Amino acid sequence: MASLSATSSEVEDLQQLMDQRKRKRMISNRESARRSRMRKQTHLNELMTRVNQLKDQNNQTVTNINMVTQVYLNVEAENSVLRAQMGELSHRLQSLNEIINCINSANTTIDETEVNCEDDFLNPWNLLHVNQPIMASTDAFMY
Repeated sequence: MASLSATSSEVEDLQQLMDQRKRKRMISNRESARRSRMRKQTHLNELMTRVNQLKDQNNQTVTNINMVTQVYLNVEAENSVLRAQMGELSHRLQSLNEIINCINSANTTIDETEVNCEDDFLNPWNLLHVNQPIMASTDAFMY
C-alpha cells in the first residue's frame, strides 16, 4: 500500500506543480488579453483616423460641388442674358431688313428722272439700290 498512497511531500510537490502551472496559465492569459486590448485599441485608432480622413474628403467634395454649382448658375444666367440679347438683335435685324426692302421697293417705283438732284452722291434714291439685306445667323452670337 505504500506505493498507492502518496507521501505528504509528494502531494505537496504535486500541489506546487499544479499551482505553478495555474499561475503560468493565468500570466499567459493576462498577457494574451493585454495584446488583444492593444490590437483592439490600434484598430480603433486606425478607424478613427480613417473616419477623419473621410470627413475631410467629404467636406472638400461638398465645397467643390457648391463651387461648381455656383459657376453653373452664373453661366446659366449669362447664357439667358445672351439669348435675350440675341433675340432682340435678331428682331432689330429683321426690322431693318424690312425697312430696307420697303425703301428698295419704293425706289423701283420712283422714276429716277423726276429726282432733281445733280450730284448722285447726295441723291438718297441712288444709294438705296446698293443696300443689301443684312444677314446674320445664331452662330454669330456664340462665344
